[in-house]
Amino acid sequence: MSIGLITFLIMFAIVFLCRIPIPYGILSIGVVYFVVTGGNVGIVANNVLNTYCTNYVIIAVPLFIFSANVMNTGKITGMLFRFADGLVGRYRGGIAYVNVIASLIFSGMTGSAIADASGLGVMEIEEMRKQGYDEGFSAAITACSATIGPIFPPSIPMLLYAAVTGTSVGALFMGGMLPGVLMAVVLCIYVTYISNKRKYPYGARYTLRSFLVYSLQAFPALLTPIILLGGIYGGVVTPTEAGALAGLYGLFASAVIYRALSWDDLKNIIIKTVGSTGIVALTIGCASVLSYISAREHIPQLLGGFVLNLTDNKYIFLFVATLIFLVLGMFFTSSTITLVFMPMLLPLVEHFHIDPVHFGVLFVVNMMIGMVTPPYGSLLFVTSAISGVKLGVLIKECLPMILMMLVFLYILAYCPVIITFLPAHFMN
Repeated sequence: MSIGLITFLIMFAIVFLCRIPIPYGILSIGVVYFVVTGGNVGIVANNVLNTYCTNYVIIAVPLFIFSANVMNTGKITGMLFRFADGLVGRYRGGIAYVNVIASLIFSGMTGSAIADASGLGVMEIEEMRKQGYDEGFSAAITACSATIGPIFPPSIPMLLYAAVTGTSVGALFMGGMLPGVLMAVVLCIYVTYISNKRKYPYGARYTLRSFLVYSLQAFPALLTPIILLGGIYGGVVTPTEAGALAGLYGLFASAVIYRALSWDDLKNIIIKTVGSTGIVALTIGCASVLSYISAREHIPQLLGGFVLNLTDNKYIFLFVATLIFLVLGMFFTSSTITLVFMPMLLPLVEHFHIDPVHFGVLFVVNMMIGMVTPPYGSLLFVTSAISGVKLGVLIKECLPMILMMLVFLYILAYCPVIITFLPAHFMN
């Protein structure tokens, strides 16, 4: 084992145990590594500029971040909530179903779990409280339903995965459609069970006239995923251009149709978008440092050799890989895991002849479950903050849903047709 690899492993352990913020931790690993080994920092900088800063797919990331911020600022989230309420709100536990269905619809606009939880989540939790739902369950179903956001297209994590692996963005987006819908079904099954067990109230019954009024009001918002996905699969726009189109249409709908966007709101949206984009850009740059170290020290080959010495069975590999990503998802953001760890596993994915679309969607589902898995799932902290529910109470309510989602995850792992069916039939 070389001195460089030993230095890398020791520094990685120190950064992880000390819980240093990811970008600064990775930079510190790089600094110490280059001091010890005398590596060329200029090569890393050149790699970042040539590989990522000129990558057309990555440009879509800030565009979809901007789109998500626009959706959360205008009346669009409110319109979606009322439409979903009219659609499924009349059943026992109706507002909990609304929570899930609204997240599924919202996911077709933003591709961000955090945007879902922090935007729709505030409205959903407040309404559930008014109707007498347990606070812990209200926050838990909000956190778990937010995981649908990056699974159903568009998806920011899928864009990063495509940038790293060269997989078709269109195929990944289409591959996420069925899993996104089925994840909503899984959560609705649990809502049915818990609502009957705890005797949660029936929701409001809307007249046909009222429902049609809400549908018409929500129609401009509901057009967003149709415009996005129709444009991509109709060959009119690329996924990157679709991100720009989503932001532009969101601005038009919020400012012109709903008249709910002021100049101050737009200023705040831009500031928030720039901040979020800066975090992603910093993470990409720092991850390139680790990618360089990984390639120089032949870590993918060492990892591949280690795994292949343990098993040459792709199903066991899928089991272990999903378990590893689940654990990583508890501690790191999906962007960090995609940019840092995915290049290390990619040779193994190719060795086992696993469809990159199947693995990519499976990976994103895995990351989303990790975001609600204790102890450090980021969605747990976001939802706890916006709801005021104690983390321990929230985790207790989340655990049954996490177990159901884990079962669903392994069904996806061993039944790839669920993911590959749509791309195989409509992308060729």
